[in-house]
Amino acid sequence: MATIRPLKVNQKPAAPVSMQRAFVPPTDDQMLWVIIRRSADGLAFDNYMNFIEPIMCGDPPPSLADANRSAAATALQGGRALPFPDIEPYRLLKVATEVFMMAHCGCVVDPKVMGKLGSQALANQNFSGLDTPDQEIRLGRHAAPQAMQRAWLNYLEQANGSQTIPYLKEIIALKLGDVPIRDSGSLGRARDCYGILRAKLTNPCLLELIWNYWHEEGMLVQSINAVAWRFQNRRGPADRDPLAMLEIDPLRPLNNFLWGWIQDEQHRLTIPRRAYEYDHEYGLQLLGKAVPQIRGVDSRSKFIEAFHNLLYLCSIFYKEDDDTTVMADGFPVLNALKEVHLLLTQGAHNQYGDLPWTARQEFLMMEWLLARPEMREFLPGRIMVDYPEPWMDHVESMKTLQGWTDTSILHFRDLAIHGEKLLLSIRYGLWTNVIEPEQAANWARYWRPEVQGYIHAYRTVSGADLTDHPDAAMPSLLLQQRLPSVQQLPAAAAPQLPAAAGRQLPATGGRQQITAGRQPQVRQLPSGQQRQIMP
Repeated sequence: MATIRPLKVNQKPAAPVSMQRAFVPPTDDQMLWVIIRRSADGLAFDNYMNFIEPIMCGDPPPSLADANRSAAATALQGGRALPFPDIEPYRLLKVATEVFMMAHCGCVVDPKVMGKLGSQALANQNFSGLDTPDQEIRLGRHAAPQAMQRAWLNYLEQANGSQTIPYLKEIIALKLGDVPIRDSGSLGRARDCYGILRAKLTNPCLLELIWNYWHEEGMLVQSINAVAWRFQNRRGPADRDPLAMLEIDPLRPLNNFLWGWIQDEQHRLTIPRRAYEYDHEYGLQLLGKAVPQIRGVDSRSKFIEAFHNLLYLCSIFYKEDDDTTVMADGFPVLNALKEVHLLLTQGAHNQYGDLPWTARQEFLMMEWLLARPEMREFLPGRIMVDYPEPWMDHVESMKTLQGWTDTSILHFRDLAIHGEKLLLSIRYGLWTNVIEPEQAANWARYWRPEVQGYIHAYRTVSGADLTDHPDAAMPSLLLQQRLPSVQQLPAAAAPQLPAAAGRQLPATGGRQQITAGRQPQVRQLPSGQQRQIMP
């Protein structure tokens, strides 16, 4: 009888095996993205409130930097006189908002330019406080403040004795090499003062008008306009004004602010002015009774398609990048970045810089007025909803009263914030000279929260999923189709999207009319110079 002996098996523990994401070497322009994030976050409404409140309340400044800015606001106030009585609080708000933007708009490349108004950390090229866990995840490595500072200084280039970013240096070297760079503030007044302002190179203002566009689509402007009309005891065009039964007595403490806001209307940007610039820079158009027929000379008609194609390719890149068995290809993202960069730079002319600055200043003032405690009594909102900024629930209340879009203002705000950061990183990067995919891969990884946040918010407000296909339809048309009153209309009466990516040329030539055939006028507000509501 055979004997069965047990087979000896090696009892050593199994060795763990793990796979990691493919390594992408760091690139020089990553510090530019860090600066852009810091600049955009510096202009956030919370920082604006922290800056404005002590000035408006007359409290002593908490720090030396705040004291310098408060003194600058006082000095600037004398040159911003308005020919109306009882508007000193409004004038102070307007001046303080301008000083806030001067202190936080952009990055200070040359510390000698901003002087006392600039943030001390940026003016001294100090990256302290930026080495957060979130920053390490975005960069893919640990970066100490000193290392980030060295990388930032290595990234900058010299242009006629001034340090500036490579994109601006390339423009000076290739196209404006014969134009002198001057420090004088009298440029343009005489032939001898012809040149380029040095501050435009050393202190670029990092603003994008798309921030204003999405807030305007979210009904921020229309909400403050409705409050102003009710303050003036003016009825809207509808048979029944939704605000007629609201008593304006809670707004009495804001009397000087609202009086100054209404009287200063002639000095603010109108809806048509902004609409023409939206079309010039991004090819975006507003739809509404207050918006005239847009017949711009120069429109970025391909921007929506190019930008959405970039977001679509980023979503594919993220799926490949998360798969540790695949090395994600950055070339499609790189080509899309080049295309969007080219379109953005084509629109950086004429009013670029001046109009976004003025629009941002006015929109921040609108948000501050709507965030006042008095508005809570006039437009009560849902207390248990945790909005990130205090003005948002009052816009939601106004939208509910007026029967406007039922999409939350939160998603429009996300589109504004994420869109501005993404476009700034594309506009000021030197993408046309890049041929290696590592830079695009790093860009996609660094801005992944903003890209995916923008895609989600866009799907929520428009219904278009950019991870499925790069939808090139006009956002305003998609927003109009999703209005509650439009969804209840029969199919024949509802607005229809034009074929071929939302744009059609008439048979006789000229610009397309995207508002042609639009039947309902579902959003109403009293008529006036700019006091009308857009669908």
